[in-house]
Amino acid sequence: MSTPLNDWAGPLREQINALLMEPFEDASPGRLGEACQYPIQTGGKRIRPLFTLAAHQSLGGEISRQTLLAACAVEMVHGYSLVHDDLPAMDDDDERRGKPTVHKIYGEDGGVLVGDAMLTEAFALLGQLPDTQCAVLVRELALAAGHRGMIGGQAWDVGMGGPIKDVEMLRALHRGKTGALIRCAVRFGAITGGADDGQLQALTRYGEAVGLAFQLADDVLDEAQDAGSDGPPSFVRLLGVDETRRQADALLQQALDALRAVPSPQTLEALARFTVNRDH
Repeated sequence: MSTPLNDWAGPLREQINALLMEPFEDASPGRLGEACQYPIQTGGKRIRPLFTLAAHQSLGGEISRQTLLAACAVEMVHGYSLVHDDLPAMDDDDERRGKPTVHKIYGEDGGVLVGDAMLTEAFALLGQLPDTQCAVLVRELALAAGHRGMIGGQAWDVGMGGPIKDVEMLRALHRGKTGALIRCAVRFGAITGGADDGQLQALTRYGEAVGLAFQLADDVLDEAQDAGSDGPPSFVRLLGVDETRRQADALLQQALDALRAVPSPQTLEALARFTVNRDH
């Protein structure tokens, strides 16, 4: 069934997918280009770039190729992280979205190289933006993707900080692993949309709240699969399903409250509700 959010997102996803594929069309050897395009072709909701575009529009901005490039840079980093997460040295997954993972088709060395290429290309995409914007966004993405953000969260996830013993440790893990890129995606849209200081702060609060709510909702969806004694640390395991849902709803309300600072919040509101209330 069509919804206003799907009607808005559908055509944008097509543009995002085309832009994500474009940089690898001339890769050499050709098999490398094919391997880099493979995880893009396996699909995905493109939530992160949609957050960028919705944040940009919430300030009255029109979506241009430059805004799409910024949005795709965040998604390229997310894509690389999934390719590397699937490797035998990490989660050792054979399938993603019902299809063989990159290393199952192109080998472990291919999986490493595909992830490396996607990460590097993210910054090449930002290099196509005007100099003043490029410098700001490069720093934003590097902070979100590196040891202060996603990589730091992943380090907690693989046990480099010891076992996850309580909810605060788990929040720290997911603020980095999942939340940092969502926060970054929203801030990208705020910056490209010309946000003033108050709007940037409000949209940052929105991104932080939605980023953590995203993981709480994921843990509820994955309740059965994570229930075993060898399952990963999760909010459901530490808090129970009802409390996890309650906290996700509270974060959703924080996100919605933050949107009072922007003139056209409707799409960001819909994305936040989808993030918390989705069923897959």
